[in-house]
Amino acid sequence: MPKSLETEVKKEPKTVGIAILALNAESDLPRCLPACISSRGIDRCLVVDSSSSDNTVAVARKLGAETHVIAREDFNHGATRELARHLLRTDIVVLLTQDVVPAENFLEPLLAPVLTGEAAVAYARQLPRVGSDFFEAFPREFNYPAEGNLRSLDDVSRHGVYTFFCSDSCAAYLNAALDMIGGFKPTLTNEDYFAVAALLRAGYKIRYVAESRVAHSHRYSLIEEFRRYFDTGYVRAENPWVNEIAGAAENRGASYLREMIKRLARQAPYLIPYAILQTTVKWFGYRVGFYSLRAPLGWKLRCSGQRYYWRSKFATRAAR
Repeated sequence: MPKSLETEVKKEPKTVGIAILALNAESDLPRCLPACISSRGIDRCLVVDSSSSDNTVAVARKLGAETHVIAREDFNHGATRELARHLLRTDIVVLLTQDVVPAENFLEPLLAPVLTGEAAVAYARQLPRVGSDFFEAFPREFNYPAEGNLRSLDDVSRHGVYTFFCSDSCAAYLNAALDMIGGFKPTLTNEDYFAVAALLRAGYKIRYVAESRVAHSHRYSLIEEFRRYFDTGYVRAENPWVNEIAGAAENRGASYLREMIKRLARQAPYLIPYAILQTTVKWFGYRVGFYSLRAPLGWKLRCSGQRYYWRSKFATRAAR
């Protein structure tokens, strides 16, 4: 355990803040906020709203949360989370997205590894929404198994890029550890992955807490999958230091495809052609993004799933 973490663990009591990033979340917050507000040990609960056009702010306040509004063009996956944790000023920050539905008792097991000093970051198990089809449910089952685990930089040889896997849809961070690595950096996407990679490189650990559960899943079209993986490939190329540590992401993708085909062969073999097509689209999107660092702005606007980013103040010079 890094000495900085040892020092933080000895501090009692620890304050805990929850930050939820929101945009037009009027219908989402009633499913997300109550379990957060009612959780024991919470000192503050903050909704950071990106200038919604609906009643997000009013609903958040009515449910008992604090609010902070930013301009929509100022939103960034890394920078806005960095803003949120500094606004909260708590020892631990729990980050959620507006569309998660937490179980009533989700927070206590999520916080435990961070409170005890076992890990500097912990993330919850994400379960598919009720009514999800195979292609919405399987990614959750593959990435969020029933058994938790603890990972450090020593596990890279066994886990590869999965070593740094995390999701800020529901994750708890020790703020002192984030301070040690300079916090969340402005980025197109994958702010959680890069923060965890930096934390583990600094000697910290990450805990996947299967006992902490939230419902959260999405069904994407093929073009949406291409754009999501374009963005992922792009930021991985922007941060080659992670690949140098963990290796290429394709190995994880190959394992994903093998497990998906095995499952479909037993349950719905007629879906195998679509599964192969979908995986090919993801791989192609990733590779196109990876080799697009010096592509024209118009190309990035056409391929990316987050068009607003490329004209924002957070876009890198290479993106322009």
